[in-house]
Amino acid sequence: MRRYWIDKKDLFGDQVNFTGDVFHHIFDVCRQEEGSKFEVLTEDSKAYFVEVTQVSKKAAVARIIEERDIPQLKTPHVHLVLSVSRFPVMDAVMEKAVEMGVKSIQPFFSEFSFVRSGEKISENKTERWDKIVKSATQQSGRGDLMKVHPVMNFDKLAGIINQNDSSVGLFAYEGPSTLSIKEYVSKAKQSHPAGISNIWIIVGSEGGFSHSEVQKFQDLGLHPVTLGPQVLRVETACMALVSVLKYDFDLMV
Repeated sequence: MRRYWIDKKDLFGDQVNFTGDVFHHIFDVCRQEEGSKFEVLTEDSKAYFVEVTQVSKKAAVARIIEERDIPQLKTPHVHLVLSVSRFPVMDAVMEKAVEMGVKSIQPFFSEFSFVRSGEKISENKTERWDKIVKSATQQSGRGDLMKVHPVMNFDKLAGIINQNDSSVGLFAYEGPSTLSIKEYVSKAKQSHPAGISNIWIIVGSEGGFSHSEVQKFQDLGLHPVTLGPQVLRVETACMALVSVLKYDFDLMV
């Protein structure tokens, strides 16, 4: 079934109004028409099954047939902290992260980032990421938009990671490491018997992390975790970590 993301302000009683970019996408690009039936999703984790009743040149109206609640993401929430990589890689990670149920992505500049500290990410690029998130949300039927935070410098990371006793964090490291992902999960669960609400995953760009950055992560209490003897691409490492954590924390049901 086709799904489209709308603003809640477009709901009026038992009807939905479509105008602007949303109208263009649904009726010009996707060629929906009077009588078409599909779902629209809103930020409050609601899905509405609708039937189009009127279509004009720049607006359309649909009536709501059914309403359902979309299950919210289970905890612990997974947050991906990603050093800015090549932009096609960033795009791919954004899309797959939405599908995998990642709660938020925090891009940051590191020594080996594709775009270095101090440079800016253009508005066009951040708008493109927002569109990717919205499109992947529609495709996956998720009930919330994954948050993509503004890019920050490396030194600011300490302010957002491990902010309370129910949060844990790790970083993927291809150098010497004492913990496998299995060992890390076991230790994290043992040290947080009351439960974990947030997991922060830090992944480097194509160049990985410098020795000084690795030391800074460890000073923050973060654990270096190996993903095996093979060196994984950025996008593969992200999805491998998210998949393992979702399985181990029973987030796939």
